[in-house]
This record gives sequence, C-alpha cells and structure tokens, in this order.
Amino acid sequence: MKRILVSLFFFSGYYAEAQRILTLDEAIATALKNNYSIQLSRNDSMLAQLNNSYRNAAFYPTLNANAGVTFNNNDQLQKFSDGTTRERNGVKSSNLQAALSLNWTLFDGMKMFATRDKVAEFVKLGELGIKNQVVNTVAEVINTYYNIVRLKQQVKAVDEQIAINEERVKLAAYKLDIGVGAKPDVLQSKVDLNAQKALKLEQTNAIEQQKEILNQLLNAKSATTEAPSSFFEVSDSIPINTGILLADIQDGMTAGNPQLLLAKKNIEIARLTLKERIADRYPTVGFGSNYNFTKTDNKAVVNPFQPLFSRNKGFNYGFTASIPIFNRYNVKRQIQQAQLDINYQQLVYDNQQSLLNLNVINAFKDYEQQKKALLLEEENIVLARENVNIVLQVYKLNSTTLIQLKEAQLSLQQAYNRLIAARYNAKLAETELLRLKGELVK
Repeated sequence: MKRILVSLFFFSGYYAEAQRILTLDEAIATALKNNYSIQLSRNDSMLAQLNNSYRNAAFYPTLNANAGVTFNNNDQLQKFSDGTTRERNGVKSSNLQAALSLNWTLFDGMKMFATRDKVAEFVKLGELGIKNQVVNTVAEVINTYYNIVRLKQQVKAVDEQIAINEERVKLAAYKLDIGVGAKPDVLQSKVDLNAQKALKLEQTNAIEQQKEILNQLLNAKSATTEAPSSFFEVSDSIPINTGILLADIQDGMTAGNPQLLLAKKNIEIARLTLKERIADRYPTVGFGSNYNFTKTDNKAVVNPFQPLFSRNKGFNYGFTASIPIFNRYNVKRQIQQAQLDINYQQLVYDNQQSLLNLNVINAFKDYEQQKKALLLEEENIVLARENVNIVLQVYKLNSTTLIQLKEAQLSLQQAYNRLIAARYNAKLAETELLRLKGELVK
C-alpha cells in the first residue's frame, strides 16, 4: 500500500460535527503528527542532529583565558648578619596575573576523522529509528482502524439476526394465537432475540473500546467533556489488495525494512569505533601557545633590592608529541572489543535478516490462505442467507420446526463470522507484508 500523505489533518476538526467519518489516511496523518512514540523518536534523533552540527569541532583548537588578582597586607620583619633589623607593618601589595592559552591537536592517528564520521552515522541511525517507529505506528493504526470496521460489520450481522428473531417471535406468537403453535417456541424465540440484543451490546462496547485505543494512538484531544471516540465514525468496508507478490516483498525488504537498516547502520558505527581505537596506537602531535601577563605592585618593601613595581608579559609557542609506548595493553584490549562488537553487530544483522525472511514467508502464506478463505466465505454467505430465507418461509407455512430454523440461523451467523474474520485477517496479513517491506509510508 503506497501512500502519498497529504498535509497533516488536525484531529480537533473531527469534532466540528458529530459522527464525522474519519478516513484511514486522515487517521495516519494525525498519528504521524501527534503520536507520542513518534515524538519521542524524533526527540532522540534531534539530539543526534545537534551533535552532528558540531561534528567539525574536533578539528578546532581550544582557547582558554585565565585571570586573577591577589591583594596582600603583611607585617614584615628581617634580621641581618650584622645585627641590624628591618621591620614594617601593614605592607600592602597587589599581584595581577592573566594568561591566554591555545592548544591544537594536529594529528591523533586520524581519530578525529573517525569521530566526525561516527557522529554523522548516528544522525542516520536516528532517522532510521524514526522511520521504524513510524512504520510500526502506522501498522498499528491500520490494524486498529480496520478492527473497528470489523466490529461494525459484526454488529450489522447481529442486526440481521435480530431482524430474523423478531420475525420468529411474531410468527411463533401468531401460531400460538391461532392454535397451531406452541408456547415454548414463543419463549425460545424471545430468548434468542434477547441473546442477540445482548451480543449487540457487547459488540457496541467493543467498538467504543477500540475507538479509544485508536484515539490514544492519534493522541487526539477532545474539545468537549464527552469521550472523543463518540465524535468520529469509521468507514464500513475493508479493502484488500489482492495483487501482492512474494518476490516483490523479498526484493524490497533489504533496502526498505527499517529494522534491517538499523542493524546494518550499527555495523558501520562499530567499524568507525574500531578506527577510533586503532588511532590510539599512533602518536598525538599538538601545537600550543600561551600569552602571559603578570604585574606586582608593592606599596612598601623592607628589602631595598626588592622592586616596588614589576611587570612581565609575553608569549610562547611550541609543539608537543605524545608517543604511546606501553599502557598495560589497554589499547589492545579496546581494539579487540571493537572487533568483537563488529562481529556481534554482523550476527545481529544476519539474525534479523533470517527472522525477516521467515516472517515474510509466513505472512505471505497467511495472506494467500485468507484470500482463498475470503472467496469461499463470500460464496457461503450467499448460500447461508438463501437457506435462512427458505427455511423461514417454510416455517411460516408451519412445514418445518423451530430447531431447523435455528440451525439455519446459526449457519448464517457462523458464515458471517468466518467471512468477516477472513476479510480482516487478509488485511492484517497485507499490512504485515507491507510493514516488513517498509512500504507503509514513504
């Protein structure tokens, strides 16, 4: 099911009029905008994009400034070898220091390049995570939407049974009045009628529950105090795409399945991590430069050779090299861990691909089986409905028993249940195939 989604539909508009028909495309568009799980995935991706916007910072130098000032108030006493002493109290002085330092890594074994590429891969990983969540959410919306449709069709089938049972009650009561019927037939017909009415109540309640589930998936807020589900209705039919081919699904899933693409992306990230670990074996060459400024101001001195005022300023620069010689095999251990992680991620990918192939084959078999069952049940429902009509007419003529009419009704009810289930299950299988291929959204 290739969908071209139009601009997002604001779910609050559903409540402009009661029981508005909510189409599947509108439900999907609303979920893409409001669903909490999709919003959480987008938030994670935004963090990766933020880091990626600073990916070139690893190539930049660091520049730091430091400054400080110290004020002193000291009492000084000095004694010399000739016996003289010098003493001053409350000697005040101040010392000002400032420095500007620059450090720039020029070579680190190409680690900074691997780190930059790794950050970019995390952005792609986040995008794939969003797509995976979107595909799963859309599949859940589709399944929930058509489950409501299925329950509506069940209610229609029950309504048909109610109409037949109401006719039975009238016929049984009429026969009893004219003396050709029996009261147990009247009572049994009323019991069966009430049972169908109770079943309809159950089905109606199930519809409301499924609407609430759909409402939660869409994260829609009602503008009234009433339940949001009471303000929208779904379509009446379940369309089936009967033209899906297994080869098309298998050919497209490698390039489209989000989970498989996520596993593949993790392999690429693990390889970049290995490059980072290997870079730790190489020397690190850096450039450094400093500008320093100091000033000392003494209000008085005891020693005449001590300056009252001094100032120093200037800059220096140079190169540094850090050569790893022995680090207790730590780098070797980290490289081995990175290699094992690559092997692990490859196994995850292979396992995911194997499970994907299995799920596609099973889903396609279910899809084919449900299509065949659907054709068979569409024929059965015609036969069962005709049989009920015939037996009902015969029952009117008092030429058959109530038991035979109940059996015909039961056959019709079972035929409806199988038909509706086959149609819904075929839709589930179709949705699952497109989800595995990654084609529910584009």
